[in-house]
Amino acid sequence: MTYKHLFIDLDRTLYDFDKSTNDTFLELFDKFDLYNRGVQPFEKFFELYKKNNVALWEQYREGKIKKSFLNVHRFHITLLEFGVDDRAFAGRFASDYLINAPLKKALFPDVIEVLEYLKHRYTLHIITNGFEDVQKTKMEANGLNRFFATVTTSEEAQAKKPNPVIFEYAFKKAKARPEESLMIGDDLEVDILGAKSVGMDGVFCNYNNVAHNGEITYEIKEFPEIKNIL
Repeated sequence: MTYKHLFIDLDRTLYDFDKSTNDTFLELFDKFDLYNRGVQPFEKFFELYKKNNVALWEQYREGKIKKSFLNVHRFHITLLEFGVDDRAFAGRFASDYLINAPLKKALFPDVIEVLEYLKHRYTLHIITNGFEDVQKTKMEANGLNRFFATVTTSEEAQAKKPNPVIFEYAFKKAKARPEESLMIGDDLEVDILGAKSVGMDGVFCNYNNVAHNGEITYEIKEFPEIKNIL
């Protein structure tokens, strides 16, 4: 298959979202003096947050909750598990997190080198379910803007992967067709099967070696392996 356009997910595909989040949480844990508020140990706090965040993001992806609710509630319910029932405090924590986390430099190894390789062979695009302002800040802070012809966020498209609407929106913006396009992402259901539903081939970035039965075009364990395919 000859591809002209590569649509690439951002978080957990190019960008180590979990490392960025962990580093930011460590900073804010001290800044907000959570230990002396009874929020301890840090590891338990962080693991509970991740569990709550995944559950709320699923609701957000399905359109059941709003962005503003998600942003604060994931912190509020996590703090509640340690007896801290203060939504205003959770809101301040959430605000600081959203300001600081996207500024972290946290690309996976060799991402820039591989993007340099791909840029001279294909037209590159970002397609992400992340918040528009956060993702733009993240891309600028990590030197990614120069590689991508278009950036499509779920907020802009008013639809979230795996909804076909966001893929169709991205095609129109990029002036691309699905049969000449390839999706690259770390989430089998959201990225790869979502893309397949609109006629795109996909590269599953299975960095965590997750067992699956998905019918996929390509699979890699590390991002630089993409050069063996393209």
